[in-house]
Amino acid sequence: MRHKSILEKIYMKNKRIAIIPARSGSKRIPNKNIVDFYGKPMIYWTIQAAISSNLFDEILVSTDCEEIAKLSKSFGANVPFLRDQYYDDVSAVSEATIYALQQIEKYNNTKYDTIVQLMPNCPLRSRQTIIKLIKSFEKSNHNSMLSGFYYGMSNPWWAHKVNEDGSFEKVFNDDIYFNRSQDLPQLICPSGAIWISKRDALIKYNSFYSKDYKLFVLDKIEAVDIDDYEDLKFAQVAFQTIKKQ
Repeated sequence: MRHKSILEKIYMKNKRIAIIPARSGSKRIPNKNIVDFYGKPMIYWTIQAAISSNLFDEILVSTDCEEIAKLSKSFGANVPFLRDQYYDDVSAVSEATIYALQQIEKYNNTKYDTIVQLMPNCPLRSRQTIIKLIKSFEKSNHNSMLSGFYYGMSNPWWAHKVNEDGSFEKVFNDDIYFNRSQDLPQLICPSGAIWISKRDALIKYNSFYSKDYKLFVLDKIEAVDIDDYEDLKFAQVAFQTIKKQ
């Protein structure tokens, strides 16, 4: 029988928690986290991806809503309490995640090593990708790892802003706008699909953007982050593409 390597032993011993922040107050898409997405509330797809990865000691949904809590429990997530802070329009998601972590650690009388934040409005990220990112993270020396994707035709280097008088203004240096896209530095846009951090780093920096964070590039379809109805339409088309593969 093959002996396990030191890395494998550490990997097996790490206590991991998936925290799914799901407040009820979305405005661009009312009840976004439980809006129908191919016959299931949107949050279902994230919960199932977390469960089927078989990597988590705890899968916690942090919500201020009884309906979201009830649905999440029926899908197999744990919701032992409702969120009573950081569910407004101005609090950062990381604040809600850290608060949920503190709540569940006190509730379970335990501490977790690896904290994984999975946004419920990213229903296309797969369990295989969750597994891949966690393995990559736990074998690295980084404090945190954020999922992202490469910009395509929406190239930020050519961005303009609209002034109050209706005129347009270049955001960057004039020289940038005369370069071909392939000659410009490649840019990555963070996606809320999978954010991972060591517990102590998350608490210390109060954010997944720790002193030593890394971006992990996902396939653009898995990185889809639904904020408005246009995003939702794109995700629906992307979902059909995945199903045909």
